[in-house]
Amino acid sequence: MKIRTLVGAASLLLFSCAPAFAQAPVVAASNADALFHDKNPKLDAEKQVAYHIEKDLLEANHWDEAGKWITDRYIQHNPVVTSGLAPVIAYFKSHTKPSPVPEHLGIPVVAVLAQGDLVIVVTRRDLINPRDHSKYTSTWFDMWRIKDGKADEHWDAATIPAPPPASH
Repeated sequence: MKIRTLVGAASLLLFSCAPAFAQAPVVAASNADALFHDKNPKLDAEKQVAYHIEKDLLEANHWDEAGKWITDRYIQHNPVVTSGLAPVIAYFKSHTKPSPVPEHLGIPVVAVLAQGDLVIVVTRRDLINPRDHSKYTSTWFDMWRIKDGKADEHWDAATIPAPPPASH
């Protein structure tokens, strides 16, 4: 009985001294552009579609050019954005303004993986801990199915956001 109490007390003391959310920070690649190339010509072309979606559309917000990289039927598995090229363009144009397309991708990319007709881009996300307002990093992913040189289907980690607080 005394041993259990001692072990329990020691465990409580040990864990109360440790940070609540000890984390190894997520680190982006030093040359994100290089991750969007592959020795296999098919995979290289598919990675380039994802590269232009990330850089031209998501980073620079040139949604008028989305038809170069996204099919008309574009199936969207994100619960916040409706499927189809036109609804995707309308959604992003209502939330963003275009900026110059950068020479190099500025989004903090961790990894780019391609297999078959799928390309996955993993990026670092910098977030605020809602419990203590400290900063931490996590990852986000986007995955596209490439068909005939354009993204035809998309998945990510998005969830339905909470409604805004009621105003009094």
